[in-house]
Amino acid sequence: MTRSIKAILFDLGDTLLDFGKVDFPRMFREGADGAYDYLQKRGYSLPSRRWYGLFHRLAIHWNVLVSAISRREFNSLDVLERCCRRMGLYLSADEHMELCWKWYEPLCRHATVETGLAEMLTNLKADGLKLVIVSNTFVPGQILDRHLAMERLLEHLPDRIYSCNIGHRKPHPRIFHEALRLAGTTPEEVMFVGDTPKADILGASRLGMIPVLKDPTGAYRKSKYRPAHTIRSILELPQIIAEYKSCSAMSNDQ
Repeated sequence: MTRSIKAILFDLGDTLLDFGKVDFPRMFREGADGAYDYLQKRGYSLPSRRWYGLFHRLAIHWNVLVSAISRREFNSLDVLERCCRRMGLYLSADEHMELCWKWYEPLCRHATVETGLAEMLTNLKADGLKLVIVSNTFVPGQILDRHLAMERLLEHLPDRIYSCNIGHRKPHPRIFHEALRLAGTTPEEVMFVGDTPKADILGASRLGMIPVLKDPTGAYRKSKYRPAHTIRSILELPQIIAEYKSCSAMSNDQ
């Protein structure tokens, strides 16, 4: 444990933003209703509410399937724009972004953040650590940034990498290499914190980072992808970092 840590890479969903158990069909219906109401208030001529929701559900499912087969990421904003055009709806860029937010808003309301997270991030930055978000997501980065700003976390995380902008998902090395470029450091000096064994732990381990798994319920105790450390709360992270710092200092004194 004599490695010197200069950067922390964070997954987003269920690492910094906790979503827990999500009823996705219900969230999708609520998102569709919010989007439909928004367009209706803007005066757009729309198909039936039921058809509007079904059309978008099929579009998202299709893109998720193609993404899984091709191993490439898509951006749901592009999907929404195509759906609008096919319905004869021509929105401005700002309207498209707000429409995308309406789709995401139910999930935003469902999310929670551990008390003390912002303070922890502030302290890590004060210790000279570079902090970078590395997230697998087809939700546009602007939407996630808006959510982070609402939680008062955005200011602490100026560098953010979203797979929908890179075109690849973790554990693909490209997204990790982009994070290393932003962090300005080598893999050996990086700790990666995430909640998914294959995407986060495998991907980080392959490059030689220190993988930390956030596993609040112990669901991944038997996973074949073994982290260097396992935490139940994100607030346990400073203690692990302090141990590395202490060992590094002792090594330098010898």
